[in-house]
Amino acid sequence: MSYDYLFKFIIIGDTGVGKSCLLLQFTDKRFQPVHDLTIGVEFGTRIVSADARPVKIQIWDTAGQEAFRSITRSYYRGAAGALLVYDITRRETFSHLAGWLEDARQHGNPNMTVMLVGNKTDLSHKRAVSKEEGEQFAKENGLLFLEASARTSNNVDEAFLKTAEKILERIQEGVIDATDELSGIKIGPSQGIGTRKETVASSGCCS
Repeated sequence: MSYDYLFKFIIIGDTGVGKSCLLLQFTDKRFQPVHDLTIGVEFGTRIVSADARPVKIQIWDTAGQEAFRSITRSYYRGAAGALLVYDITRRETFSHLAGWLEDARQHGNPNMTVMLVGNKTDLSHKRAVSKEEGEQFAKENGLLFLEASARTSNNVDEAFLKTAEKILERIQEGVIDATDELSGIKIGPSQGIGTRKETVASSGCCS
């Protein structure tokens, strides 16, 4: 299937917050309750309709263990979007968000769009982090925010789609240059050379 853009995403956060499960639910529409720890990175893709435009999302799921942090950092570079994930039932995973965000901003693209995801809403009876706290952290740090469940698929598609739609919006506003190789964006085959010029030309327009 043809697409207008390819966006590179990364998924970051502590080990055990459900990063691999979110990827699997988004790409394969299934939940795997027992999942081996990610060693280094895992990879998946899916074409979606974002603002009625076909967009291919290429997702790199990174390891949360400290031992793999240096490997993870190399994947920040050239990512257009990031899902920063914590587990709403484990307070420490929320407490570590600032460190993950600092890493992403230090090693990643300055225009990277970050979606904060509070995962495991299916376990809300064990909740240790309120939704309001997640919203407040996102607001203070200029992030998008959703709570989701990889198990039930609630808000999983929305997390990826809303991030992609925000990236598209920023391309249209001229904040992001889609022709820049470091942007984490590639112009797809359905656009061709002609649209490459249109993207640049439209960058000065008001949205």
